[in-house]
Amino acid sequence: MIAVPPEFDDWMSLALAEADACRVSADVPVGAVVVDADGVVIATGRNERELRQDPTAHAEVIALRAAAEHTGDWHLTGTTLVVTLEPCPMCAGALLAARVPRLVYGAWDDKAGGAGSVYDIVRDRRLPHRAEVYGGVREAECRAQLDAFFAERRVAERH
Repeated sequence: MIAVPPEFDDWMSLALAEADACRVSADVPVGAVVVDADGVVIATGRNERELRQDPTAHAEVIALRAAAEHTGDWHLTGTTLVVTLEPCPMCAGALLAARVPRLVYGAWDDKAGGAGSVYDIVRDRRLPHRAEVYGGVREAECRAQLDAFFAERRVAERH
């Protein structure tokens, strides 16, 4: 495993807290933060598909929208997107559309990942923009949060 900068750990803590907040809406616990070039968190997001009944209300999309609103510019150059689960193809595309140059994520998504597992949209050389990727940051913790959610859901469905 490659050494990652210590601030990634701190940022992931914030993303994990966002994911934990999904409990109130029964959304899959995925959290995201956007950090500016100075290391300041400028936006947060969490899955809100169930809460909003919106199929695009993924943590990453919500965080990117909030970051654009915060900066007053949809060009999020110089930022880092930190998310607890590898972005799906839609979110990977949104990251590139926003010109985010760096992605940090926790758990791999071997079913629908768009940043290295199933697809590698964020580093596809055929596209005009790419992002530097750091996957597996606090992976066990991020995975455990997701596993606990789905285990609870399976128990609830049996009763």
